[in-house]
Amino acid sequence: MDALVVYESMFGNTQKIAEAVAEGLATRMRTEVTEVDSAPAHVGQEIALLVVGGPTHAFSMSRTSTRQSAAQQAAGPLVSRGKGVREWLATLSTSSAALGWAVFDTRVAKPRLPGSAARAVARRLRRLGVRSVAPVQSFYVTGTQGPLAEGELDRARRWGESLAASFSVPTP
Repeated sequence: MDALVVYESMFGNTQKIAEAVAEGLATRMRTEVTEVDSAPAHVGQEIALLVVGGPTHAFSMSRTSTRQSAAQQAAGPLVSRGKGVREWLATLSTSSAALGWAVFDTRVAKPRLPGSAARAVARRLRRLGVRSVAPVQSFYVTGTQGPLAEGELDRARRWGESLAASFSVPTP
């Protein structure tokens, strides 16, 4: 059984969280992490767990307009420059009835604003008919462009370990 971690990241914070989650997952299962523009449109039976993460923009998943706004704020190039999680999910299919999913987002720690990219992703994945294996998770940044709040990478790694532990698979 394998895990696939798909992320969208503007300034690199969500990418770092995705990589830390993947490290945690890799303690018990084969794990691949990929930026959303390179993610497969079809998730087959070789994938047992799909983990999807993205930044919270305007109370939900990013859109073309919010990605353009991020590009205007960025000091350098964006990590995710193509389609976002929203567009990827619109075309995603799976042939695996056993597929489980978990989702996360990154969001500004203060002030705590309503809305969540992770909750929006979860709604889309439920419509695909696959099962959730964990509650949605948020990881925090200290400002729009980051950096990550202290301890968030360790927390992401532990979350990945707990996700992997929920599957009865031997260590590769």
